[in-house]
Amino acid sequence: MQLPSALLEQAVNEFSKLPGIGKKTALRLVLHLLKQDPDKVEAFATAITRMRNETHLCQRCFNISDSLLCTICSNPMRKQDIICVVESIRDVIAIESTQQFNGTYHILGGIISPLDGVGPDQLHINQLIQRTKDGNVTEIIFALNPTIQGDTTIYYIQKKLQPSPIKITTIARGISFGGELEYADEMTLARSLQHRMPIEQLRV
Repeated sequence: MQLPSALLEQAVNEFSKLPGIGKKTALRLVLHLLKQDPDKVEAFATAITRMRNETHLCQRCFNISDSLLCTICSNPMRKQDIICVVESIRDVIAIESTQQFNGTYHILGGIISPLDGVGPDQLHINQLIQRTKDGNVTEIIFALNPTIQGDTTIYYIQKKLQPSPIKITTIARGISFGGELEYADEMTLARSLQHRMPIEQLRV
């Protein structure tokens, strides 16, 4: 791609490093910025710089935060005794968008995957165990992806928590609404049958 300006080319190269952004899309974004008022471009650049330099991880749950504790951990209206364990920050955003959970979170930063070289010590598992010892935690909800690695992570943490009076649960797994049984894998079907509900609970 031949560009008339070295600065333009540099900007395109930087934008194209973003996930899902190719050179053509990067060029379109850069040309768009060139058409904007300098103040707007400066505000855009400032927002990105401040986001990178001033945000950090919550010291309790490892969510993105502007202060020592994130807005969820510091909210007195949240149920601090219930912890939902997730893999990443994106999972927190997904659950929060449902507006159905009023507890707190703990972000592991991944899942145990020996084939990928990810072991328990590389995750925030010890911090989770410490939270159960420091606070009045009554329930831990595992909201990890239904994979072998996810189940292995749950099993490992569950063993680390024993013996403990804390209630340990996991989100329900089953057939998605609108899905067809013939395309569901055997594990999903099996779990759907195990966690079946009375008809009355299915009413909308």
